[in-house]
Amino acid sequence: MPPLPAPEPFELLDTVEAVDARKLRFESNRIQLPMGVKATFGMIRHPGASLAVPITNDGQVVLLRQYRFAVQARLLEFPAGTLEEGEDPLESMERELGEEAGYRAAQWDVLSPMLPCPGYSDEVIHCFLARQLTPLENPPAGDDDEDLEVVLMSPAQLDAAWASGDEWLDGKSVTAWFRAKQLLGLG
Repeated sequence: MPPLPAPEPFELLDTVEAVDARKLRFESNRIQLPMGVKATFGMIRHPGASLAVPITNDGQVVLLRQYRFAVQARLLEFPAGTLEEGEDPLESMERELGEEAGYRAAQWDVLSPMLPCPGYSDEVIHCFLARQLTPLENPPAGDDDEDLEVVLMSPAQLDAAWASGDEWLDGKSVTAWFRAKQLLGLG
């Protein structure tokens, strides 16, 4: 995979205000853009995340139907989690795959990082393809606030579910599935 384009940093002139919340920092900053324009912009600082597209040995895709409070709905999405400070993205995903889906993977492929909301957040999600899955006999406990159900689908069922309009589209999962299908040769 070719390297990503080099960043073009802005000049931070002043932090107008900042609020720390769980896993996030909301900032209002006065900045000068690379083209010279000065303005105040709100942004979310995020420590980053990892996501896995898990595929069972018989070709089933492992998904979660997870309640998301911000949209007050259950979304069909892939296992993912926020990085802890200094944590390696793959190590984070190995942990999250066990906690959220109850699997361990023997084969990991990098799908590429993605930017889910670059208009207002610096979050980077590191995407992986997880294969050669083994169900865990005793999955570790997940987070107390996670309300999720593990769902298995064939690739065709997943495509149909997202194409139907009956499911909310989770951007990070749709993007990761697109990349996984490219790597797997599924079109």
